[in-house]
Amino acid sequence: MLGFCLTAPLLDVSAKLASTSVPVGQITAARFVVQCALMAPFIWIMGLSLRVAKGQLMVLVFRSLLLVFATFCFIAAIRVMPLADALAIVFVAPFIVLLVGKFYLGEDVGPRRVSAALVGFVGVLFVIQPSFAAFGAVAIIPLGTAVAFAFYILLTRGLSRRVHPVTLQFHTGLIATLFCIPALIVAQGSGSDLFDPVWPTDIALLWLLGAGFFATVSHMMMTYALSFAPSATLAPLQYFELPVATLFGYLVFNDFPNTLSLLGIAIIIGAGLYMIHRERVAARQSVTIRAVPPI
Repeated sequence: MLGFCLTAPLLDVSAKLASTSVPVGQITAARFVVQCALMAPFIWIMGLSLRVAKGQLMVLVFRSLLLVFATFCFIAAIRVMPLADALAIVFVAPFIVLLVGKFYLGEDVGPRRVSAALVGFVGVLFVIQPSFAAFGAVAIIPLGTAVAFAFYILLTRGLSRRVHPVTLQFHTGLIATLFCIPALIVAQGSGSDLFDPVWPTDIALLWLLGAGFFATVSHMMMTYALSFAPSATLAPLQYFELPVATLFGYLVFNDFPNTLSLLGIAIIIGAGLYMIHRERVAARQSVTIRAVPPI
């Protein structure tokens, strides 16, 4: 998981560097084309089947489109925003997952975790406020990433138990590619700075390949980490990504969050870690209750 936290920000750095000369839609497409190309040999080497159950196909498609939307929104945001600010807003996703689980899926979530989620939302407002003043409505775009990624996580929970991680990554890249490429063809010549594709320079091509490479490697690291260790153990480590992204943003782009944003980031991390702590407590209590023999 620490490997994920170190490599995932490199995806963001590559995408931000590419966005200076390449449209956001093209960067998004490249990220999934590279992922599909990288995963294809592993499917063959490992002898994995690409067949999925009929009921899983639409879930796979919807999950992939959610990730396309989340990726597009995030790249559109970091094109002008500091990496740390945009990423901090995206970290509201676990809070959304928790609230959706409680109020729509009927999951057992205690009031302390709900309160932690609400405090996390307050932290997001601290980050958005100065960003909105500096960059306008663009500061709200990462919320689109957070919402889409939250539902992506919910769908992944069910699929990851039935589909091999490599197969899942390949299908995600393939479905996203089949959606993105036609969209770019339609947008060609439109003049849109978000969608109209361009022929990248050599250095921009390197950034595009880097975005796809680091996206694939980081997500595979996370997937395999979850297969070797319980999510309760790994979850706190994901917040290490925020200081790493802050460091990369400062070193590469000379971006650093202001005082209000730093306060918001601290609130988000604190609320997230407390929520994880309460989940562990609830899990231990559940195990204890099940272990008590009936009288």
